[in-house]
Amino acid sequence: MRVLIINPFGIGDVLFSTPLINNIKTAYPQSYIGYICNIRAKDVLSSSPQIDEIFVFEKDEYRTLWTQAKFKCIKKFISFLKDIRRKKFDLAIDLSLGRQYNLFLWLIGIRKIIGYNYRNRGFFLTDKIDIDGYEDKPVADYYLDLLKFLNIEPRRFELTMNIPASDINWANAFFERNGLNNQDLVIGIIPAGGASWGKSFSYRHWSWKNYASLADKLITELKAKIVIFGDISEQNICLLVQRAMKNEAVSAFAKTSLKQFAACLGKCNLVVCNDGGPLHVAVSQNVMTVSIFGPVNEKVYGPYPSGFKHIVVTKDIDCRPCYNKFKLPNCFRQRQCITGISTEEVFNIIKEKLTRKERAGV
Repeated sequence: MRVLIINPFGIGDVLFSTPLINNIKTAYPQSYIGYICNIRAKDVLSSSPQIDEIFVFEKDEYRTLWTQAKFKCIKKFISFLKDIRRKKFDLAIDLSLGRQYNLFLWLIGIRKIIGYNYRNRGFFLTDKIDIDGYEDKPVADYYLDLLKFLNIEPRRFELTMNIPASDINWANAFFERNGLNNQDLVIGIIPAGGASWGKSFSYRHWSWKNYASLADKLITELKAKIVIFGDISEQNICLLVQRAMKNEAVSAFAKTSLKQFAACLGKCNLVVCNDGGPLHVAVSQNVMTVSIFGPVNEKVYGPYPSGFKHIVVTKDIDCRPCYNKFKLPNCFRQRQCITGISTEEVFNIIKEKLTRKERAGV
C-alpha cells in the first residue's frame, strides 16, 4: 500500500500526525508513506524511519513566483504534481481542511482520498468526516479518526521526532562548552514560539518580563541553570529576556537547527514555554514541560498525550479559550487570560513538579 499524507501546517501540526503515521506503519509494515509538508516542518520528518519520501510544498514560494512569472509558476507546479503522480500512490490522507489539495490529488489520479469535509470543502474526498473545527479533543485524535477508512483500530502513540546522532553530538558539545552537566538542574525557557499566527503571535506569548523574572527566581531559589531557546526570527524577544535578567543564562537562540534544538531540549530537565510548535518538539523528546496557554484550548492543542510529565498553566476566566474553529481572538479584556498568570504562580508549579519528580524517583 502506497500512502500519501498532506499536512501544509506548522511544526506542531505535523508532529500531531506522527501517531497517525505510526498506526499505519504498525498495521501495514510494508507500506510506502509519502508526505507533503512545508519547508519549516520538513525536518520533523526527515529522519523518520516511517516516512519513505517527503515532498516540500511552500505556498509562499509559489505566490512569489506567480507575481514574477506566471508561466514559470504553472510549469513548476505541474512538475511538482508529476513527481507525485510517478509514485503511483494508492490513497491519500488530506489533513489540510481545504479543497485545493484534494482537487489536485484527484487530478493526478489518486482515487481514494481521505480527509475532513470542513465547511463543505471536501468535494473531491472519497471518504470524509464532517467537522466544524477542532473543538473537544486533541488534534492528534482527530487525525486518528481517519484510520477507520483504512480498517485500522487506532492505538495511542506518543509524538515522535527522530534525531540523528550528529545532532545529538552537537547538543552534547554545546552543553559541555557552556558548563552544563548531568548533575545540574537545567531548565530551558522558550519565550516566543507560535509563528503560525503571524502578526497576532503576541496573543499567545506570556510576557518576556515574566520569563526574565521566572528565570532569575529559578536560578536563585532552585540553583537551576537556564538555557534560552528561540529561532533567528525570535532573537529580539530572547535578547529582551536575557538583558532583563539579573543572573546569567546560556544563550541558545538563533544558534540551532530544528533538530539541534530538539536534541538540546531532550537534555534539559524541564522546559517552560508558550503554546505552539516548540512545546510539541519538547514533548516529542520526552522532556517534562510547563506550558502557558492563553486564548488557545489546551484540551485540543496541549501536550499529547497528557500526563504527569506535562503541566499546562491557564487562567480560569469565563471568556477563554476564545480561539475557536480556527478564528483568531478579538480580545476586549487586555489578554487577561495570559497577563493574569503571575511569575510566582508558574514558579510554584515548577517547584512542586520538580519536588514530586524527586519524590517519585523519576
